[in-house]
Amino acid sequence: MAYEIPVTQARAELAELINRVVYGGERVVVTRHGKPLVALVSAADLERLQELPDEGEEQVISSVSSVHSTSSTSGAGERQRFGIAAEHRGPKAT
Repeated sequence: MAYEIPVTQARAELAELINRVVYGGERVVVTRHGKPLVALVSAADLERLQELPDEGEEQVISSVSSVHSTSSTSGAGERQRFGIAAEHRGPKAT
């Protein structure tokens, strides 16, 4: 489990947090208004994370692609549902 700390407190205790991560093997999650912002992990943990298969990344790309392809058919209803005020439209074909 990770140790959570507000960003304001993390600023004041950065050196101590780094020591907890490096020497204590802890993982620290820095929060703002109770929501996670960033995580402090050791360089070894980061290497292990980077070596994981990119299956999750492929799922995200697939999801984004499917949302993009359906957004033109659902139109204003989806934009309103998700609180989107604008959309990108590619260059017009002439």
